[in-house]
Amino acid sequence: MPFSDSESAQRLPQPQWFTTTHWSVVLAAATADSPCAAHSLEQLCRAYWHPLYAYVRRKGHNPEDAQDLTQQFFARLLQDNRLSLADQSRGRFRTFLLSALQNFLINEWTKAGRQKRGAGIEFVPLHTEDPENPYAAEPMDGRTPETIYEERWAAALMTRAFDRLRDEYGAERERLLAALKPFVWGEKSGASHVEIAAALGLSAGAVRVAVHRLRRRYRESLRQEIASTVATPEDVDDELRHLIEIVSRSPL
Repeated sequence: MPFSDSESAQRLPQPQWFTTTHWSVVLAAATADSPCAAHSLEQLCRAYWHPLYAYVRRKGHNPEDAQDLTQQFFARLLQDNRLSLADQSRGRFRTFLLSALQNFLINEWTKAGRQKRGAGIEFVPLHTEDPENPYAAEPMDGRTPETIYEERWAAALMTRAFDRLRDEYGAERERLLAALKPFVWGEKSGASHVEIAAALGLSAGAVRVAVHRLRRRYRESLRQEIASTVATPEDVDDELRHLIEIVSRSPL
């Protein structure tokens, strides 16, 4: 992990951008015909397609049916104005999304039976790569569909947080970011600070400072990503602790 529980427990001042994060916007307009809320919900769905696909696959559906089910679920969620299903007392997007999918699988797909692929559904292009590729890398152990979902959710959050950093660093510092990434993720790098410094033409001290700054910025970036999926600033720390717990017990 890139940081410890003690580090995450240090509550940072909540930035002004929280008031415009995706899920808070969706909840605020749950019963209204709000283009802003609809756009925010679509962005969240686009980001977290794969965790739900992994859940459906682990429930026993083959790849083709799992893609159909996941895509139809998102299409109906986005097209049928189902924001009213959101419960502000349980204001985490991951909880709402999984509960909505479970209801969909039981109440809609089961009752309707197997339909022609895409019948009656205007598909929304939420993913571009083969969703079976990341799922195929999952170990075939006894983990439950819910556990797989939460692990893929955590992985998606962490990846998106790092993508924020990649955008900030830009192409001119791409080599530096690539060299320091193992330290950010908490992995053991195959190269020491001294070796990385030599490869990049920097001092070992400069590399240590760069690692420290990158880890700090990554924590901030991860908090931003988490904030987009909760209803209030107070939920960020609890969700961050939950993410750390997931990662500490999973093979991410």
